[in-house]
Amino acid sequence: MSSCSLPRADWAATRAGAVLTVDLGAIVDNYRQLVQRTAGAVCAAVVKADAYGLGAAHVAPTLQKAGAKEFFVAHVDEGLALRPSLSPHARITVLHGARPDALAECVESGLRPVLNSMEQIAQLRALAERKGKALDAVLQLDTGMSRFGLSASDVQQLFENPALLKGISLSLIMSHLACADTLENPANAQQLERLKQYAALLPPAPLSLAASSGIFLGAAYHQDLVRPGAALYGVAPNASGPNPLKQVVRLQARVLQTRTLSKGDRVGYGLTWQAEGPCRVATLATGYADGFARQGASTGCAWFKGQKLPILGRISMDSMTVDVSAIPEAELAADALVDLLNAQYGVDDVAAAEGTIGYEVLTSLGRRYHRVYQHHA
Repeated sequence: MSSCSLPRADWAATRAGAVLTVDLGAIVDNYRQLVQRTAGAVCAAVVKADAYGLGAAHVAPTLQKAGAKEFFVAHVDEGLALRPSLSPHARITVLHGARPDALAECVESGLRPVLNSMEQIAQLRALAERKGKALDAVLQLDTGMSRFGLSASDVQQLFENPALLKGISLSLIMSHLACADTLENPANAQQLERLKQYAALLPPAPLSLAASSGIFLGAAYHQDLVRPGAALYGVAPNASGPNPLKQVVRLQARVLQTRTLSKGDRVGYGLTWQAEGPCRVATLATGYADGFARQGASTGCAWFKGQKLPILGRISMDSMTVDVSAIPEAELAADALVDLLNAQYGVDDVAAAEGTIGYEVLTSLGRRYHRVYQHHA
């Protein structure tokens, strides 16, 4: 791709205000890097939230071709929507488990539920009894995050009364790290130890603790299966050094209008930005409805041919204004495309400007973008 535009026919035909390019080849490269880092463990792919906003119907089959056989979603409906895109041999696991009235459909559709509570265990046990056969499931343990999973007392109850798991075939025992993005946090080792202690009281099954950031804590955390999500999509696993992962998305917004301001002119709602002298500004066709938060305006920017374009004033629902004074007027006019995300300025950079995390930036990208999916040769 060129640094500032797509072929005119590519975007003009769509009539969209912005183009989001998803590099499926970069996702595959990231997956392969994670596979290498976790040699000996199964490397699954987390494609919940529509593959973190990038399109699970495109991303999941690409990862399957790259070797992924295990996929994780959050909700039953996500799994049902994903099933036709994957081989019947691919395993789809539902992290939230299934609500009572969705459990039968979950199982009958070949989705594997995660059991997070004693209530969910009882529901699957009853379904297995009705069906007269053992049903596959994952057991999640709460090792310190106090979010999902069985408590220490729940685990003790299962240990003392194994019949509570009758009819349930445990194919994985998992937990989730709370502080994996902070390498030195002692909570990581504490959770690892608790997982081992709790699992020793349960029927034998493979173990899984590490998601994206946990993979980078080292081999002790990899166990039998790892569950990368954000790392597949280029989000930095931690802040300890350069991001080893490839950026996956490029977002280009169209210039709607340019104008020259005089000293004292103000910009945007609330007139919060004032020109200190003559300058040129451009209005771009992307706003907070497209995933760019209002609070990011003070430090956020766009890019054109490697030149930083500071965002001016407040971001609106459908637009934002940037300073283009450094760009020769003949080079940037209405209908030009400028970068909001690229290989040099990725989702973590936008997240830093907005005071959030790369996960939120990705999953907030709007549906009004024209999407282009690229494959490596």
